[in-house]
Amino acid sequence: MEHAERHFTGSEFIRDIVIGMSDGLTVPFALAAGLSGTVSQTSLVVIAGMSEIAAGCIAMGLGGYLAANTDREHYFSELRREEREIDEVPGREREEVRSLLLQWGVPEENVETTVNAISQNRKNWIDFMMKFELGLEEPDPKRAVRSSITIAISYIVGGIIPLAPYIFIHHANTALVTSVIITLIALFIFGFVKGRFTGVNPFKSAIQTLLVGGIAAAAAFGLAKVFAG
Repeated sequence: MEHAERHFTGSEFIRDIVIGMSDGLTVPFALAAGLSGTVSQTSLVVIAGMSEIAAGCIAMGLGGYLAANTDREHYFSELRREEREIDEVPGREREEVRSLLLQWGVPEENVETTVNAISQNRKNWIDFMMKFELGLEEPDPKRAVRSSITIAISYIVGGIIPLAPYIFIHHANTALVTSVIITLIALFIFGFVKGRFTGVNPFKSAIQTLLVGGIAAAAAFGLAKVFAG
């Protein structure tokens, strides 16, 4: 029977969703819970929550763009350095290739032949050093824009969940209870799905995500009660 390997290849996309959703669920949830401790009507909570979601998705999206762009700039900076070193000190670079091959367990009698094969082609040599010496691969040029959009949308989706009850329910305490129930369920489901995609125990991931969101909201609610007297 033919063996078919299945590997998950959407790690960057899932990571962006996790970044956006985790903050989107937690921060507006904590803000709404905190405001619920000081107001009786929900209009202020909705206005503040929507403002926070708008600011948060922009900040998170911009952060994702800058992080991805920085990764790309770092890659090309290292690429230029490797190109210079191969042109200016090829002997040292050959020694680095030799050292890597020996670390991987390539028989010593085969190392020199392999080094020669790799160093015959300048582009392949540079690619080899970038990938196996530095652990770097060229980032997708569209990664920065795609990352920023994914994170921003995920933040909005996550933020709407805890805020939705305040839109439809006009009494703050009732809306708070509804928001807590809905958001804790959403946090559990999100943590479970995140665990399935990332290879972590789904139930462990779900409990951790649930606890983080719950503790943040409880702390915000308690502080609001304290400062409100």
